[in-house]
Parts: sequence; C-alpha cells; structure tokens
Amino acid sequence: MLLMKDIIDEYNPHIRVVCDEVPFPLSAENKKVIDDLLEYIVNSNDEEIAEKYDLRESVGIAAPQIDVPLRMCAVHTEDENGKMHSYQFINPRIISHSEERAYLKGGEGCLSVNREVEGVVPRYARVTIEYTDVDGKQQTVRLRNYVAIVAQHELDHLDGVLFFDHIRQDQLHHVPGAKEIDLGGAIDTE
Repeated sequence: MLLMKDIIDEYNPHIRVVCDEVPFPLSAENKKVIDDLLEYIVNSNDEEIAEKYDLRESVGIAAPQIDVPLRMCAVHTEDENGKMHSYQFINPRIISHSEERAYLKGGEGCLSVNREVEGVVPRYARVTIEYTDVDGKQQTVRLRNYVAIVAQHELDHLDGVLFFDHIRQDQLHHVPGAKEIDLGGAIDTE
C-alpha cells in the first residue's frame, strides 16, 4: 500500500524526468505499480483509511510521483454529473483535443507539491486519450471538463511537467475565453 512517504516532492529532481514507455506484456512489477497507483486514490478517498494512514485526498497520481520513471498514471473521480471515471493509463497520449480551453476556478493542487500555489492552469476542455490497459489492449477514451483537466495534469507528470509550469502571472485568476470549472474552491487534482 502506498503512503505519503512514498511520494516524492517537487524538489526531487526525479519528478522532472521524462518517463520511458512501458514494455508489454506487463511485468508483475509494473502491474503492481499501476494497481498501487489506483489503490492509493481509492484509499485516499475512504475517510477511515485516509485518516488511519494520513493519506492526502487525491483523484489522480502518476508513476514518477513514486519515483518510477515509466509512463503510467491512474485517475479515479466523478465528473460533474456524478459519473465515476476510473482509469489505469499505460503509455497514454492525447490524440486530439478541443480548441476550447478550461480551468479549475480555485486552481490545481498536487500530492508532490506541499504548498499552495496561486494561479489557474489553462487546459483543453476536451481530450481524447489513447492508452494501453493492463491487459495490453489499446483503448481510447474521450474526456471533458473536470475529468479532462485531471487526466491532463497526470499526463503532464509523465513528461516531467508540474501544474504550476502552466500558470501565467497575467492570468492568475482567469483565462480569457476559457471555461471556468467551479467545484467549490481549490482542487487537489492529485
């Protein structure tokens, strides 16, 4: 079971590494990593488990955050309509995206960033992601609004990019022409 001590922070240079592709068939070690990522998110949203193990709540986490430089990440969250989205992305890539932009009203947060960062992060409002699942099958999913933002945040980690790299000082609280997603304050997208 992953704990907060397993997550590296923004000051560890490994968080900025561009990750390698995951070879298939999936090794037992890599299967455990991707399963552990999803399990962390689920556990962090269980009040009893989160309190017992002092887990920060999250909706996504990427392998480089646990110092594994491979292109794997997990997302587990509800969209604005209450539909659950749960993904274990292996070798994901955005194959198309909207012109429309969106951002979270309160900004983004990250398990690897242990401080508040002022500013909103412009993202695509809709993305189509192609990825390989744990069984080695190619999958494609189209995401929008909040879930699309979460997924983009996680995919950024695979290229050594942190959310605050996208913040512009002249657009700290609003991105002109972009859709504002209001979920009631700052959101830990991880």
